Amino acid sequence: MTNKMVGKVYLLGAGPGNIDYLTVKGQQILQQADSLIYDALIDQRLLSQLSSTCELICVGKRGGRPSTSQTDINQLLITHCQQGKQVVRLKSGDPFIFGRAASEVQALKAANCSFEVIPGMSSALVAPLLSAIPLTDPALSHGFGVFTAHNLQNLDWATLANLETLVFLMGGRHLGDICHQLTIHGQHGDTPVAVIQWASQPQQRLWQGTLLTIAQLTKGETLSPCIIVVGEVIRLREFLLPSTTADSMARGTLTHKTILITRATGQSSAFTDLLHSQGATVIDMPALEICPPSSWVALDQALATLQTFDWLILTSANAVNFFLDRLLAKEYDLRQLAHLKLAVVGKKTANVLTERGLKADFMPPNYVADALVESFPVPLAGLKLLFPRVETGGRDVLFKACLAQGAVVTEVPAYESGCPKAMASGAATALQQRQVDAVTFASSKTVRHFKQLMVAQFGDTWMDYMDGVAIASIGPQTTKTCLEDLGRIDIEASTYTLDGLTDALVQWAISNAKQ
Repeated sequence: MTNKMVGKVYLLGAGPGNIDYLTVKGQQILQQADSLIYDALIDQRLLSQLSSTCELICVGKRGGRPSTSQTDINQLLITHCQQGKQVVRLKSGDPFIFGRAASEVQALKAANCSFEVIPGMSSALVAPLLSAIPLTDPALSHGFGVFTAHNLQNLDWATLANLETLVFLMGGRHLGDICHQLTIHGQHGDTPVAVIQWASQPQQRLWQGTLLTIAQLTKGETLSPCIIVVGEVIRLREFLLPSTTADSMARGTLTHKTILITRATGQSSAFTDLLHSQGATVIDMPALEICPPSSWVALDQALATLQTFDWLILTSANAVNFFLDRLLAKEYDLRQLAHLKLAVVGKKTANVLTERGLKADFMPPNYVADALVESFPVPLAGLKLLFPRVETGGRDVLFKACLAQGAVVTEVPAYESGCPKAMASGAATALQQRQVDAVTFASSKTVRHFKQLMVAQFGDTWMDYMDGVAIASIGPQTTKTCLEDLGRIDIEASTYTLDGLTDALVQWAISNAKQ
């Protein structure tokens, strides 16, 4: 981006909604935004890409609901740009496809404001594709037309009726009128029609019929937001679908559930992928900032005397990465660990260790630190253990238990985990707008930091924003902290892993559905 002292506006296409279809350039722009001026249909997960200091301004732009006038939006862009801010105007789909970007560009140019237009994937193209509907075909469709249904009286229906494939945006409330106009202008009543709602989102739905039947098939349904496709190419769908049905492509047990997951800043989450596979909408909330320890002295001394230790104890992925990174930074290599036995707690820790070229010699059957001592493969008495760990706030149960068994334990700080300065904008907005169904915790620290961030964001009324939000814990120790700091627990994983926590959320959703 440009120098922070010089304001600039980025007209950014968000794509069809799902964050998976945001461009790489779009993600980079969001991460550096000072102000975000966005449409109502934007996926809340996109807001998780913002810094905690980014100002959020929602301008509506949803059919049938109050919206900020285009003139006021133009002025907002100019005002924030002239204040020296990096401004992102986040639009659904692509900025230049029914996005009114031309009006905003003209206003910015008139005010001598710097701007850039960033393309996005239009739902007019993405929705049919995700529903296995090709817009062109060598036999059935030599081209297609895309239209807005806002002003049907302005369309040349005689011409449209002769096109092989039609795509209508913003037409949910006008479906019957669209079908009527096409039939009276010559389209056959049995021409296929598909209505695709919430394209790319976990709650995506599809209705398929004809010009004569689709209005009746969707009667009583709220169709907006949707894409309407008309044409013979829709018949190809049955041949192009994967082996699963259309509904199972987009649905899972957690469909219509929004899950807020607390995690470490900057760390991608396999947990997000697990929840997405079950149909959930996921909002990330960084609740840990992982950084180096205040001093490397203790760890460096341990690295210089590695030959004196018998076992290396690793209880987290962060411990693995920071320990090995420091080993390499001090110009050692993995051969220095050849004589050591490696013990880990948890599958994730073991997997990260494997990714770094090492294999664990021992992992307890239960994925908690306490179980490591109980099931250690050899007597601990007399063993010299090196235990790189978080600098502050970690539990000392493992350390004390090893000492009690006669081991000589050297604890060294390998990393630190602190609380972010402020709650992520996307998480704050989702909680404030009562969009969150459950919040998950994978450690006691994330619980404590979550409470700290909630108090900072909402003050003494922070508990009000937890009404109706299920609290989910990965295991007993995290559950204990939930009870202490949040006052309750609703979901606990029976297997203390992210897969186990996903399973627990699925069972919770099933139980709720039966009530």
